[in-house]
Amino acid sequence: MDSDAKLKQIIEVLDQLAEDTSVPRNIRRGATSAKERLQQSKEAMDVRAASAVFILDELANDPNIPLHGRTLIWNIISQLEMIK
Repeated sequence: MDSDAKLKQIIEVLDQLAEDTSVPRNIRRGATSAKERLQQSKEAMDVRAASAVFILDELANDPNIPLHGRTLIWNIISQLEMIK
């Protein structure tokens, strides 16, 4: 799978997380923020991925995030690390 297809898949998962009402609002907002960073086509892909990983890592450490949300974020981070 090429990096564009993988990026599209990651953005879809971030959209799902942003729309999940069982996840706290700050986590949904962070998922949207990470998605927006990944879509900044003027920056290099590794910079976008690193920025998104930083945002998502902060979210994963939030004590209020439900377990399924944290697992989803960890999966997204591992996918982003493969793109770099």
